[in-house]
Amino acid sequence: MAEFKTDRILVRFGELSNKGKNRNLFVRQLIQNLKYQLSNYPDIRYRNQFDRIMIELNGADSDEVLERARHVFGIRSLSPVVVTEMDFDLISEACLELMKQEKVGTFKVEANRKDKKLNFKSNDLNLRVAKTILSETEHRVDVHNPDIRIRIDVDAEKASIAVKTVLGAQGFPIGVGGKALLLLSGGIDSPVAGYYTMKRGVEIECIHFAAPPYTTIQALDKVKQLTEHLSVYQPRIKLHIVPFTDIQLEIYKKAHPAYTVILMRRAMVKIAEQVMLRNNMLALVTGESLGQVASQTLQSMSCIQDAVDELILRPLLTFDKNEIIDVSKKINTYETSILPFEDCCTIFSVSNPITKPKLKIVLLEEAKCEIDGLIEDALTKIETSEIRYQQETYL
Repeated sequence: MAEFKTDRILVRFGELSNKGKNRNLFVRQLIQNLKYQLSNYPDIRYRNQFDRIMIELNGADSDEVLERARHVFGIRSLSPVVVTEMDFDLISEACLELMKQEKVGTFKVEANRKDKKLNFKSNDLNLRVAKTILSETEHRVDVHNPDIRIRIDVDAEKASIAVKTVLGAQGFPIGVGGKALLLLSGGIDSPVAGYYTMKRGVEIECIHFAAPPYTTIQALDKVKQLTEHLSVYQPRIKLHIVPFTDIQLEIYKKAHPAYTVILMRRAMVKIAEQVMLRNNMLALVTGESLGQVASQTLQSMSCIQDAVDELILRPLLTFDKNEIIDVSKKINTYETSILPFEDCCTIFSVSNPITKPKLKIVLLEEAKCEIDGLIEDALTKIETSEIRYQQETYL
């Protein structure tokens, strides 16, 4: 009997399959991202097969590679595969051996002839494989809702066989959509906004506003942990830490209390815009959700947007809180986000912030505060680090 090894992983594309003339650019970026995500496995090889990528493991652990690769955006699904010659007997034998390793249940065979000139029909192969499995195991056929789908892709020379399919991260490969700067607080929303931004192919850097001694080192560690969780999807993320204490104290000392949150947000985006421009980024990203808090009404967001000339993206604009929480749990940021270490937004919160500010009054309140020099000073004191994906922590 021939020996069949699951020594390759078949990668199926997501939305990039529809990118027309730009498709090759997207595929090259996806392969580059896979190589970086799997850099711990230097012997792996990548074969571009037009509508998919074949990862040749060359000794790398299949489960580990699968777990890491499934977090790469641009991938619809992945399957560990056995490759055989294009021979009905060998294909049936390989499928049988794979199914013997699976828990007894129902199955369906799905053959796909990539070369339609082959002198047999897909259903001929489906029936042959199913008959072999039924005669040698206790598995049963269910063509409507099977426990296992045996996927066989065949061309004139070979067949790729898979009995397991893992859902990929979908979206576009990070890097095809430029770069943006995520305003990362210690809360639930902003990490989810970062996730959705990366999913659309945009590389991110993060900026966080710290207010020591009012905020603690634990709050800063919390933000670093959130960045580490996001690095599962983008293995290297720069984190910029801005000293924000003097700016906040100036605002809360001189401005009307109802306007302090709006003024604080305007100062934040002004600083973030400068960091964005200095690092050749194209947009800012926030975790704002329409109507969730006083500073996230249309009137408030309009006043905040007025502070900068560049684009502010709000991926969560129409999400409700429960939807955001569900995604935060999916990407493993929720438990970190709810740790009881407050950021500068919550430390300096006020009881009755204005919900429908008028820009004219906002500018008058801002003029009471001498913050331009403080912003310039904060920009010179930013501390930047690079957070890298730690496989042993997040697998």
